[in-house]
Amino acid sequence: MRAVVQRVDGASVVVAGETVGEITGEGLCVLVGVTHGDTPEKAAQLARKLWSVRILEGEKSCSDVKAPLLVISQFTLYGDARKGRRPTWNAAAPGEVAEPLVDEVVARLRALGARVETGRFGADMRVTLTNHGPFTVLVEV
Repeated sequence: MRAVVQRVDGASVVVAGETVGEITGEGLCVLVGVTHGDTPEKAAQLARKLWSVRILEGEKSCSDVKAPLLVISQFTLYGDARKGRRPTWNAAAPGEVAEPLVDEVVARLRALGARVETGRFGADMRVTLTNHGPFTVLVEV
């Protein structure tokens, strides 16, 4: 499981003109990719990491300041463009595997006490954010 984590001062995701997820103020925008062999245990591990990683202002975590997270599925995180001019998606798990695992990350975050907004799995989404820093890290579990 792979996540691109951005410290933001607000973020939103729009599908077909409708805002389906939005956070305001300091928080994290998290793009989550799932590969073959990922498990609910890895989803739980990723959720714990996202809730506790100290990348907010003053080296705080979301759990420290109750900052919100916007979690968006993104299979393209497992794209491979090393050969040729067109990426391959062989390493990305199919939707029927990936969707429940992204949902598990969200459920585990909420169980930890997080306020979580989401995108819509498989939709054509428009993501808008203000990256604070800029600050972006890659988390793999």
